[in-house]
Amino acid sequence: MSSSDARSNAPAYLGLGSVLAVALCTLWLALVGHLDLYINPRYSVFTVVLAAVGVPASIAGLVVIARGHGHTHGDEADEHDHGAHAPARGRGVRLALGGAAAVVTVGVTVAMLVLPPTTLSARTAQQRSVDSATLSNATGSEAAVALLGSEGVDTSEYGVKDWAALIRQTTDTTALVGKQVELTGFVVPGPQGSFTLTRFVISCCAVDAQPVGIGVVGDGKGGDAVPDEGQWVTVRGALAANPDQSADARIVIRAATVTEIAQPEDPYEY
Repeated sequence: MSSSDARSNAPAYLGLGSVLAVALCTLWLALVGHLDLYINPRYSVFTVVLAAVGVPASIAGLVVIARGHGHTHGDEADEHDHGAHAPARGRGVRLALGGAAAVVTVGVTVAMLVLPPTTLSARTAQQRSVDSATLSNATGSEAAVALLGSEGVDTSEYGVKDWAALIRQTTDTTALVGKQVELTGFVVPGPQGSFTLTRFVISCCAVDAQPVGIGVVGDGKGGDAVPDEGQWVTVRGALAANPDQSADARIVIRAATVTEIAQPEDPYEY
């Protein structure tokens, strides 16, 4: 293989090296239990299987290219015409490109091992409009959410996503007033000493994550200080009419207690 042909294989080297790096990082995230921070758990098995196939396949591709199995007879004739130094130059270029692919692979993999995974932040939630008009789409289950308020349904396992969708889709919100809730999320500060209890809902992966939330106000009995932005809390209280009549959300949580907690092991809802 000539040096020009070797250079033309640079995209293949870098592409296969990137595939290998992504596959190795995916397997590592699955091994340490952090893969769910990036994708919906229902896709985990498929993703791990695909990564497991990608590792040997990309390594095999790199080996084939490095050994020059892809050259043609025309390449051999070209090398012969250029003398004995051409094959040596071709090998040198192949080694350099292979080394670059290896550096990319090792660099990305080491970064994933060293840098701790982070979740989407409160600032991201504000940028993506918490509790926006697309809330029902964020749940990925509009028909199911519409049934949440049906009589006889157990609401004890409802999360922020469920309650937020129910509040938005219910035309007669007076039926919700007084219902007791205990919900966990992070704080997005709001006006006049209120905040939005927020969670990210992932349909497929973190890229499409949509923040959903419920407004929280104090119960007027003292201790109503708003926790820091991004702080995870558990809120206990009752649903109530929003005292801010100009707000889009007609229902808020009138909190009896707001307890600061550590970020849950799985911070997302699905």
